[in-house]
Amino acid sequence: MIVMMFLIVGIPIAFVSPTTGEIREQPYIPLFYGSIAGISIIVLYNSYKSRKERQKANAKRRSKK
Repeated sequence: MIVMMFLIVGIPIAFVSPTTGEIREQPYIPLFYGSIAGISIIVLYNSYKSRKERQKANAKRRSKK
C-alpha cells in the first residue's frame, strides 16, 4: 500500500516541480510511465493472488462434500 501511494504521488511530480510548484517545461516522462506501470503491476498481481486464493477455497469447499 505504501509503494502504491509513492507511485500515485510520483505522477503529478513528473509534471509539477515540487520545489517551486510550477509546471515543468520538460516533464519527466519516464517517471510518469514508470508510475503507471508500477500501479498496473501491483493491481494485476493482487488480482492474480486473490483469484488463486478463491480457487483454493473453492476446491477445499468442494472436497468436503
